[in-house]
Parts: sequence; structure tokens; C-alpha cells
Amino acid sequence: MTAAPDPAQDPAADLGRLVPVLFGHAAFQQLNAGCQLGLFELLDADGPLPADKVAEGLGLERRAVDVLLMGTTALGLTAARDGEYQNGPPVAAAFRQGLWPVLRDIVEFQDRVSYLPATDYAESLRTGQNVGIRHFPGTTRDLYTRLAGVEGLEELFYRCMHSWSRLSNPVLLEQTDFDGVRRVLDVGGGSAVNAIGLARAHPSLRVTVLDREGALDVARRNIREAGLEDRIDTFAADIFTDPYPEGHDCVLFAHQLVIWSPEQNLTLLRKAYEAVEPGGRALVFNAFCDDDGSGPLYAALDNVYFTTLPFRHSTIYRWEECESWLREAGFTEVGRTAGRGWTPHGVVSGVRPAR
Repeated sequence: MTAAPDPAQDPAADLGRLVPVLFGHAAFQQLNAGCQLGLFELLDADGPLPADKVAEGLGLERRAVDVLLMGTTALGLTAARDGEYQNGPPVAAAFRQGLWPVLRDIVEFQDRVSYLPATDYAESLRTGQNVGIRHFPGTTRDLYTRLAGVEGLEELFYRCMHSWSRLSNPVLLEQTDFDGVRRVLDVGGGSAVNAIGLARAHPSLRVTVLDREGALDVARRNIREAGLEDRIDTFAADIFTDPYPEGHDCVLFAHQLVIWSPEQNLTLLRKAYEAVEPGGRALVFNAFCDDDGSGPLYAALDNVYFTTLPFRHSTIYRWEECESWLREAGFTEVGRTAGRGWTPHGVVSGVRPAR
């Protein structure tokens, strides 16, 4: 009798692990199509449904629905039982937690902004340039100014940055210590999503959002709609060249240090050291890589976007790199707080010594 092959020593099983990588582009398009066609909303509202009812609800031919459902079911985005389909666990969890609109925004961002430029990843690594920016009209070397040249993309960008912050900011709002903090300077605060979150989570805080004037138009609208004009101010400035306003005992860099080079990040942290009151602190909030460079997978894949698009030196850095910049800028009591969610976001903090 021939023994069954050991899966641990089966070359075919090893090669099979390449399938989700080799067809990663197609995996995303299954998710993207489900979003664009309204599959997941239909199943959330009316599921479980047989395939013919899905076809009727989406206005598609049965063959098209069979192809789509096979793709989403194989990926775990939908689940089939007794000939009927419903949303799979990750999609169902997003609806249950009220996060489906957030994920829809992120999928749209990946589709319209990140997807095509990702084909320039190897060339970006080869040249050290954000080559993917060539897919957006303009002559500047940063993504943010070029987005304005394509109708609707700048609005999409700020909407999606807002969504990403909603997904990741529990570590900032719930796990970070703001005891004794009176005023926070949110450097590069964009749409004010984190300023609004902080003001709501900590009623004693006042926040100032510092950014370029164009970004502050969005911030002021969001602050007004949140009814927080009395606790959130705005300040128009260049984060590198202009002085920061005085009177703050905490400087926050939210999703900022992933954009710039190590030298630029050190410049920003030195400006924060000069701006914050003695005994005050600096907080760096964004995604981080593991110190040994082995992951996590989220950061490894997201770095394709940072390498091909925002600026030449954009990247998700390791925790220890950020901690070393804070120390070099003069901060002490440097520490890290890792988030509890499924994204690798966290906060690195440092204190300016009291006189």
C-alpha cells in the first residue's frame, strides 16, 4: 500500500502557495467588482439568496453572476450554503461594525489611485523615484498636487484618508494617554478627522490643525459640521518652513512621517521639540513595520503604494527608526503603543524634558 504524500513535503503544495500572489491582481478585482456592482449591499439587505435572485437584484446575466460569485466565494468574501449566498465573515463583520462605507472608500482609492501605478513598483525600486506618479497629469514630483489635475480625485483622496483614519485611530483615541494635555497641535492634520476624534474622545482638549490652506478648506467644513468650532482651530502654514504656533503641550504627526525621508522626519521632530512646551510631548501616529523587517503583511503590501506614488522617499518605517528620530531630536521617555486592530498602526511618543 502506497503511503499518502506528506503535505509538508509536497512540492505541489509549496507551489500552490503562489496562487494568491500570482493572481493577486485578479483577487482585488473580484472585491472591486463586488463593490461596484452592489453585490455585498444586496446580500447584506436580502441574503441569503440563490444565484438567480442575485442576478435579478444586480441586473446581470446569470453567467456573469456565476463567475462573480465563484470568485468572491473562493476568496471568502461571500459564502455558499445549500445553493444560497451570503456575505462572508470579513464583509459581514464590516457591515455589522458600521465600517462598510469605510472599506468601500478604501477599495475605490485602490482602484482609482493605487492600482495602475503599482505596475511601476520594480522601476521605482530600480530608480529610487516614485515612478507611478506618471499616471497623473502634472510636472510636480508629489502625488498630492497632481491629484488636483484629475476631476474628483482630490476629493476622493481626502475622503479616503478620512476613512483610513477612522479605521486605524482607535489606538490614538482610546489607547494613548492624554492625561494632563491641554492643547494639541495636529501637524499636517488634513481633513481634521483626528482632531475631531480627539476632541470628542477627550472633552478637555483643544486642538489646532496645521496644514496648507487648500487642505484646511476641507478641515473647516468638517469641523463646522461636527459642531466643534469652539474647540478646534486651524492654522495655515508649511509644515517644514513656517514657524509653528505657540501654546501647545502636545504635537501630533498623524500619517505624516510615512511620507517623508528620514532627514525630513528629523527636521519635523526638531520643529516639534522647539514648538512644544517643556514637559510636553510629541506623538507619531501611523502604520509601522516590525523591527526585524519581516512584516507585517499589511505594511509590506502597502509599501508598494508608498514606493510608487506619494514622494520619492515615502515608506512605512520600522518602530525603532521613529524612536531613534525622537531621541535625536531631544525627546526623552520614548515609548511605543501598538494598536489592537487588524492594521499595524500605533503611536510612538516622546517627552520634551522640563527645564
